[in-house]
Amino acid sequence: MAKIVYGVSGEGSGHSSRAREMLNHLQGQGHECRVVSYDRGYANLKDDFEVFETEGLHIQSVENQVSVTRTFVDNIARLSDGLSRLRALRHEVFKAFRPDVVITDFEPMAAYLANHYELPLISIDNQHRMRYMTYPCPDELRQSAMVTETVIRLMVPRPDVSLVTTFYFGEVTNDRTFLFPPILRSAITDVRPTTQDHIVVYLTQSFDAVLDLFSEFPRERLIVYGHDKAMDLGNVSFRQFDAEGFIADLAGCKAVIATAGFTLMTEALHYGKPYLALPMGGQFEQELNGLLLAGCGYGKNVHDPDVATIGDFLYRLPEYRDCLATYAAGDNSAITGKLDELLAGGGALARDFYDRRRA
Repeated sequence: MAKIVYGVSGEGSGHSSRAREMLNHLQGQGHECRVVSYDRGYANLKDDFEVFETEGLHIQSVENQVSVTRTFVDNIARLSDGLSRLRALRHEVFKAFRPDVVITDFEPMAAYLANHYELPLISIDNQHRMRYMTYPCPDELRQSAMVTETVIRLMVPRPDVSLVTTFYFGEVTNDRTFLFPPILRSAITDVRPTTQDHIVVYLTQSFDAVLDLFSEFPRERLIVYGHDKAMDLGNVSFRQFDAEGFIADLAGCKAVIATAGFTLMTEALHYGKPYLALPMGGQFEQELNGLLLAGCGYGKNVHDPDVATIGDFLYRLPEYRDCLATYAAGDNSAITGKLDELLAGGGALARDFYDRRRA
């Protein structure tokens, strides 16, 4: 069995939801785990795992646009606390626990200390698609793609093995990268989908203009999350977030309208739900998710929705469902199997990848 430090990004809930599935599997296999996370990741995992609270990167946005200025100022203000928590992480976790292997889901402090202590580093995330997998990229996004790849390299330096989750399978660029279907929560896989008459809308910013467009489609019933209120206005039902209720609405809807975050998109694809993606401006990964979604025929990618684009999306729902019928909705067995292989014998194969990378 291996002793594992598992770093988890605290930005959003997608990282911690998939880390929970991996951690449950690892501990079920007898491995000893220490988790490193912050913000939402820390809050989501601290009651069920041994979690060290660190400091982490925070992305600030305004009106569905990433704000570079606010992001920079916010993270500079956290620098002093970040250095203090890095020193504490080094002494309280790495020196005291003495791990065999480090796993990171886009959490940089554990990744940097893996290199410092010469430990095998395994990345498990969807971000490394943009570093180690080929994908179609239009000319107008190539600069953003290069910047994003640089950011990924800075966040997770020199992973020895990358287990990459994706719904689009391009060619990998090295023999240390392995592609897998998205990691799914058991809460998702335990629910069988149906097709009812409502559309799930999940928009974390103020998107009242998008909702206003549906005045032109009075027969469409919307169930809206992300506005932090519960009320009915005509054909629009606003709901406070409740995990069980949201999954039921998602599994039963006829389509989804949301930003282009990886976790919600892949959960919708698992259920076979056509998806209208509204990618967050300035966030390349969301731009890529929307492009790949549309390219696969699973839905529509829109930056400035209007009545015509929404009408086109609704008209083409049968076409999207036909494409989604070919989507391989699987479980997590492939990626957990690879992880078991890497960690057998105290992480012998992970160590072998480490040695080969540095030979």
